[in-house]
Amino acid sequence: MTSPPRGDEPGFVRILDERLLLLPDRPGNYRLDSMRNLLENPAVGMMFLIPGIFDVLRVAGRAEVVADEELLAPSAVKAKAPATGLLICVEEAFMHCGRAVKRGRLWEPEAQVDRNALPRLAEMLADHVASTEPSIREELDDLAEETYMERDNLY
Repeated sequence: MTSPPRGDEPGFVRILDERLLLLPDRPGNYRLDSMRNLLENPAVGMMFLIPGIFDVLRVAGRAEVVADEELLAPSAVKAKAPATGLLICVEEAFMHCGRAVKRGRLWEPEAQVDRNALPRLAEMLADHVASTEPSIREELDDLAEETYMERDNLY
């Protein structure tokens, strides 16, 4: 099973020592799928993409959910510490050549896809739950737009 993409300001993944990383859990969609997945299989893989940099860092290891307030306190943003985080024991870390990122023109604004060229998240969700209710698409679309752009509830 996979986990949703995670991101934050530079340095949000803390390096605790040669083998340990801490990935704070920020409020998001309030689903625990990825945390529950770790109970079944603690293997994790992470790719670090930095805007403007082609090279990609890949990290693989094993993770556990932690709720230690002292450990999580340094990950606070706007005086709000995360309630949980992932403590990751790194088993391997290596760099990937950035040719695929460069060819994909990921960081070039003129290469970005027009938003109207693909279905909106609300349409995909409505199709996923097989909803024929037209208002559900509008409600989901409005909610996604508000959540992405207007709410500052991550911290």
